[in-house]
Amino acid sequence: MERKSAAGSIRNKERSKKKFLDAVGKILRTKGYTALKVNGIAEVAGVDKKMIYSYFGGIDGLIDEYIRSQDYWSKVTIEEVEKIKPKLDDGGKSFMEEMLLTQFDYVYTHKEAQKLLLWRLSEPRKALRKLTDMQEENGEYIFKLLMDSHFKENAEGFRSIMAIMVSGLYYINMYAAMNGSIFCGIDVNSNKGREKIKKAVSFLLHHTYENL
Repeated sequence: MERKSAAGSIRNKERSKKKFLDAVGKILRTKGYTALKVNGIAEVAGVDKKMIYSYFGGIDGLIDEYIRSQDYWSKVTIEEVEKIKPKLDDGGKSFMEEMLLTQFDYVYTHKEAQKLLLWRLSEPRKALRKLTDMQEENGEYIFKLLMDSHFKENAEGFRSIMAIMVSGLYYINMYAAMNGSIFCGIDVNSNKGREKIKKAVSFLLHHTYENL
């Protein structure tokens, strides 16, 4: 009986934590980050607000965990990269192409990720800063593991190109979501337009590997 009780308690905790995380996402999506308050989150989650402190140590811990769960590049872990490294013999080109194209779709389909990006640009917050630091740490590891040895003295040039491409894909999605779907004459909200953007990403990446 004790084992079943313990297992049930763990499941209840995980369900409650998910409700809180989902509530943060819903509020962020519908009302914005300024509406993220303990009472409001608990009301939307339908769980006693005391559990926010029990499970996350407070609202900051809850929001920190939510931020980590939603950011695309935080999902690209060092462990995952190490697993696929033996399969790569192209200087990381196929890996980076998949990451860029997946990022483009992820941000487009996840409204919470869009709100999170806006939040990062509009308010200084320790959790957001920690997210940036973690992204840079993971990115540095990936560059050194896969790309630096391929590009050698041109490694910084490659990193600069990736900075433009990553930020550009973020911006195109955000612009289409907030201000209309046409960007440089391309309908970013249409399947045809998005395929054109993806082809352009592949074109730029392939030419970078061929010519840099």
